[in-house]
Amino acid sequence: MFIAVGVSLLAVVFAQGADVSLRNARRAQAELGAEFWSEVIRIENNSLASRYPRELHALVFELAGILWFYSDADGTQSLSLHRGRLAEEKADLAPLLRAIEPGFARWSVVPGGAGGPKGRRPELANGCFIDSIAVLRERLAHGAEIAGARLLSFYVDSKIGRAGHTVLTCETAQQIEVIDPLEPGRVRRFAVALGTDALALARALEGGSIVKARWVPLDIVLVGAFARRESAAGSGNLDEIAVFGR
Repeated sequence: MFIAVGVSLLAVVFAQGADVSLRNARRAQAELGAEFWSEVIRIENNSLASRYPRELHALVFELAGILWFYSDADGTQSLSLHRGRLAEEKADLAPLLRAIEPGFARWSVVPGGAGGPKGRRPELANGCFIDSIAVLRERLAHGAEIAGARLLSFYVDSKIGRAGHTVLTCETAQQIEVIDPLEPGRVRRFAVALGTDALALARALEGGSIVKARWVPLDIVLVGAFARRESAAGSGNLDEIAVFGR
């Protein structure tokens, strides 16, 4: 009797977790908007030793010529294994998902479109990468003139491994402006020379504990509204891109 009740309760916990992850994946999709190719997927995880639950939902989306993977469990990370193979990778996510977690045994697309953004607060769970794009969308929607918008993603090493955070950066003739999605009303300004050095800017922003940083280009422009701009795809294997959560 106790075992049966325990199994039932465990099933409820898993179901609730899957429902929460679905809501967060849909929210992430709405924040990105229809200008970005994206799919919400349901994943079955058969690994007993995994940072991911046995069932979860995630968002797969395209940005800067590659595919990305967002889950509320640990944020956003690169999904593509190569550049220049978007059509091939979109057609078969299985090897890409297994590279993230070998236990990702089965997956399926959850029907439904992105819809439009419906506000971003409270913050998306482990959503700094996507929230940074949403901050840009909001500023453009309010008429801000923005040039050279990029994401700055940076890493720190901790006792539990390497973790990352992402902020929005924009350029002016005199300075680099940085907006952290956790503080969307605050703009921090730095010397324009730091716009050529991701690591130096990240350390100026967060201190010397930053061990690695990189730019992620935003291949979008404002022409009355957001419009996607096709980026020139490179070739070859991708460098390591860690998880960008909080």
